[in-house]
Amino acid sequence: MLEPVVLAGHHVRLEPLSPDHFDALCEIGLDEDLWRWTPQQITTREQLRAYVDDALRERDEGRSLPFAIVALADDAVAGCTRYGNIDSANRRLEIGWTWIGRSWQRTAVNTETKLQLLTHAFETLRMNRVELKTDALNERSRRAILRIGAKEEGTLRRHMVTESGRLRDTVYFSILDDEWPAVKGALEERLGNRS
Repeated sequence: MLEPVVLAGHHVRLEPLSPDHFDALCEIGLDEDLWRWTPQQITTREQLRAYVDDALRERDEGRSLPFAIVALADDAVAGCTRYGNIDSANRRLEIGWTWIGRSWQRTAVNTETKLQLLTHAFETLRMNRVELKTDALNERSRRAILRIGAKEEGTLRRHMVTESGRLRDTVYFSILDDEWPAVKGALEERLGNRS
């Protein structure tokens, strides 16, 4: 079971998600556009409360490790992300369930969030593989995942039925442990963090 941990960089601090983050998440997370390509739609405080409660329940069951993303420049909650589909026996996990408030989109927040999560996954947890996935229709997310250095593996057709009833095709990506040094170097260079 993964233990909650704080991961901090130059632009973000990833804190273990807690009920204390809920009001700040509501301030940015009820934006309909954030949920356009997700299986479930979040438009009310009650729906976001259920989302947070599910994440915390999965954490307690050892199935995920959710984080609140705090933008250091503003000292404000900027979004949410998590490790999920954790398979310790096979040393793999997924990074996903990531959403970032509009004010922090297209900033260093998402890139450094992924850098922090990947560094911890490969260098501390010693994972062999990290997976990422997105809706096949979500071109922006697909480009962002490729930009962080993940390799596209393929599309699972009719992989999910969304809350609206739409059949979603899901594109899978991964980064392997032997690819990590090059991916890390490229991410650090993009962020200007190379030491």
